[in-house]
Amino acid sequence: MESRELDALVASVPRQLFIDGRWSDAASGSHLTTLNPATGRPLAEIAAAETADVERAVAAARRAFDDGRWTGLTPMQRSRILWRVGELIERDADQLALIETLDNGKPLSSAKKVDLPQAAQHFFYHSGWCTKLEGETMPVSWPRHLAYTLREPVGVVGQIIPWNYPLIMAARNLAPALACGNTVVLKPSEETPLTALWLARLLAEAGVPEGVVNVVPGYGRTAGAALAGHPDVDRLVFTGGVVTARDVVTASAGNFKRLTLELGGKAPFIVFADADMDAALQAAVRGGFGNQGQNCCAVTRLYLHKDIAREFREKLVAATERLKIGEGREEGVEFGPLISARHRDRVESYVGIARDEGAAVLTGGERPQADGFFLKPTVLAGVTDDARVSKEEIFGPVVATYDFDGPGEAIARANSSPYGLAASVWTQDLSLAHEVARRLRVGCVWTNCFSRFDAAAPWGGVKQSGYGTGIGRHAIEEYTQPKAVWIDTATGDAVRGLPAF
Repeated sequence: MESRELDALVASVPRQLFIDGRWSDAASGSHLTTLNPATGRPLAEIAAAETADVERAVAAARRAFDDGRWTGLTPMQRSRILWRVGELIERDADQLALIETLDNGKPLSSAKKVDLPQAAQHFFYHSGWCTKLEGETMPVSWPRHLAYTLREPVGVVGQIIPWNYPLIMAARNLAPALACGNTVVLKPSEETPLTALWLARLLAEAGVPEGVVNVVPGYGRTAGAALAGHPDVDRLVFTGGVVTARDVVTASAGNFKRLTLELGGKAPFIVFADADMDAALQAAVRGGFGNQGQNCCAVTRLYLHKDIAREFREKLVAATERLKIGEGREEGVEFGPLISARHRDRVESYVGIARDEGAAVLTGGERPQADGFFLKPTVLAGVTDDARVSKEEIFGPVVATYDFDGPGEAIARANSSPYGLAASVWTQDLSLAHEVARRLRVGCVWTNCFSRFDAAAPWGGVKQSGYGTGIGRHAIEEYTQPKAVWIDTATGDAVRGLPAF
């Protein structure tokens, strides 16, 4: 695509806040500038929401919830609207993928093959839940009483999403919340707001009523804090780092709002001696360096059985060095820039920390000769279990390798992390695989595969990786609440005064 066409595409993205079905500037006139990570140059200037704008967005969501403009539609009507959103994402897939690449830096091939299909899938899948939010009857011990439940939406939902998978994160949070009848205020990251704003336009086109979804890009310290502490937000979903999550938890205490937290990860990737080495190697490279390692479930701790460790490490280094680094729109690029200069510097500092702690840098750890926020994918050896790079989330393309002797040792060392989001196990012995999966303290275990996601499968962590899940049937349970209804069928008090049918 020519430069002029790219400029026109970026210019076609909405630049304002989306509140109560209308586009508007921030009340203060504040703006933020999103950069192209591949060049470091400005990409677009976007209205930046502050406290007054969040107040307005929450008020719009509350009105939309209370007056029934969304819950008052039939379940089938809501289902058809959400399905239409999925279709519109597919219609605009080429534009959205390119915008995601420009705004986030990821390879265009990844945006097309991963981000766009998954975003559409969440709306397709969750549209089916609109017609399946069923209650139940209970055999209670009171004679002549009928007791049943209604499953109702929780109300106004605040969602604060990160920059690593902007469109996927917007879709996978919005779709289940809307399927359950909630209204939403979504705050995308200030680093990557563009596809969320485009999605807001698609939601309106699909028929989502005014005020049901409000999109307010802004900084975490202003817009994010205002949303987390707002007394009229009934549930808050936050995806991000542990430090910020502690502030979110504190802010939520004002009205005891319900929380879903998806936080960090230090995913162990355990390769036993009988594993398919080629398959495990390919998965380790994709898992460690896909999306430039900016992934909460990225392969960060690679445990290799001592019998294969040397050979695997040699092949890993060779495969890493073959990755094509460059701007995401270039043909064949597999590895793009990190999201920002500050984040690149942070990740780079961990390579220095690893060296200071005695680790060997087998490859990478340097900036290539290129503009933008690039850092070469890095493989470490000789890392100890108590090293900072073993304990702290780096959120970048740094894979630490370790040798182990037996299953018990691998499990214990994998579980030593304060995080517990995901893990991957590689062995041809399925009895061993089941045993390891059972004993690992994580929310998801992939066996002889890595990074498998589906709108029907739950996703969430344990320990400092957070709690709750935002996907599939389990998300439906989090975005709804049961209401118990009792009727004394003997006296008729529950229906006295109502007109006869």
